[in-house]
Amino acid sequence: MSVFVLFALTVIPLIFTPGPDMLFILSQVMGKNAKAGIMATIGVCCGYLIHSILVALGIAAIIVSFPILFETIKWLGIAYLLFLAFGLFKSVLSKKTLKIDNKSVSNPIKKGFFTALLNPKGMLIYFAILPQFINKSENTVIQGLVLSFIFIALCFIVYSALSILCAKLSQRAQINERRQKWIDGSSGGLLALAASWLIIN
Repeated sequence: MSVFVLFALTVIPLIFTPGPDMLFILSQVMGKNAKAGIMATIGVCCGYLIHSILVALGIAAIIVSFPILFETIKWLGIAYLLFLAFGLFKSVLSKKTLKIDNKSVSNPIKKGFFTALLNPKGMLIYFAILPQFINKSENTVIQGLVLSFIFIALCFIVYSALSILCAKLSQRAQINERRQKWIDGSSGGLLALAASWLIIN
């Protein structure tokens, strides 16, 4: 259970980091309502479900057949986490603001599904994080699927809550700059700590 908790603490900052998925979901909220945002969230989670199955099976095959390659992926994953942390720290110092298009689509579930499915960043996150929390001496497929489902569940909870909160607070097309910088800075710090923990373990 401690591994699952650590995994959750590692991916939560990534979920809060603005990306194609979050921007699409918030655009549906601002273009329509909270329900549209939640529907888009369901689509995004379904897209990540496909990623989950592919990655869980792929990592299992790599562990069994190519142990050295698995270790390589592990260190590349740590480097990727540090890269994301650096990008978030950089955004804190940037003067750019996050803008969201105020528009809705007729089928947010379908659009959300393809947004997540075709998002290469999503696959990179899976390969960067999942291998770090898999015990090679146990069933790797089951572990990969459980970790993936935890990620998907957290995505649904966070994005649904953001949809409801955004709809209640305002319909502004621009997120508060100071608040976003606090989120980016905190997320970057947590990712850096996660990468450091993975290095020494």
